Formats: sequence, structure tokens, C-alpha cells
Amino acid sequence: MNSIKKIISTGLIVCITAAGLPFSAQARIVATEEITAPAATSQSASRDTVNQFFARAEVRQAMLGQGVTAQAAMERVAAMSDAEVAQLAGRIDQAPAGGDVLGILFTVFIVLLVTDIMGLTKVFPFTRSVR
Repeated sequence: MNSIKKIISTGLIVCITAAGLPFSAQARIVATEEITAPAATSQSASRDTVNQFFARAEVRQAMLGQGVTAQAAMERVAAMSDAEVAQLAGRIDQAPAGGDVLGILFTVFIVLLVTDIMGLTKVFPFTRSVR
């Protein structure tokens, strides 16, 4: 019990000490279009890339082989955050042309499996949620 108290108190001392350190920041006026335009176009481009990938016949067949319907995968992609979709689109863009569909499907499978385990989705019947 004393060792836990020592660890917690040491951590708190470090955190409180670090909170007192000065941090520098810079400010300037930024137009709204400057912030929103690049993000909106890259997010929609990433989602379009992923949706086009799932529309391919060989991808749908491979997903059915894994036990996931294309409609369920599309719904899960719609539920993904923008960062997750961008990461998935990056994997699709890096894949060799006409090959390694299984690697990308494995990535989708892992993402869906993790979201199932976290309790955010319910795609696979063999998982138990941690929630």
C-alpha cells in the first residue's frame, strides 16, 4: 500500500512541477477558409478512396470470405473517425496495383475487430465487449 502511495505522490509531484513550466505560443489571424478548405477536401477524398475500394468485386468477395458483408463494412467506415479513414486510405494508396488486397482487408478486419472489442460496433459474433 505504501509503494502505491509513493508512486502516486511521485507522479503528482512531477505533474504539478511540469504544470508550472512556461510554454510559448504564437498567435495570428487566420481566415476560416484557410483552416476548413484543406481538411474538408482531404477528408472527402479519403472517404471516396475507401468507398471506391469497397465497391470493387474482388474486395467484396474477399470480405465475404472473412464473414463480413460489404454493407456492414461500408457502415463501419461511415462510423470511423476522419483520422482512421485517412489511415485506411493511405494503406489503400500504398498497396501495389492489382495485388495485396488481402493486406488491406486484414487491416479492415483488425480495425473492425478492435472496435468490436472496445464496444463501439458489433460486427463479429465471437467478440466480447470490454464495456
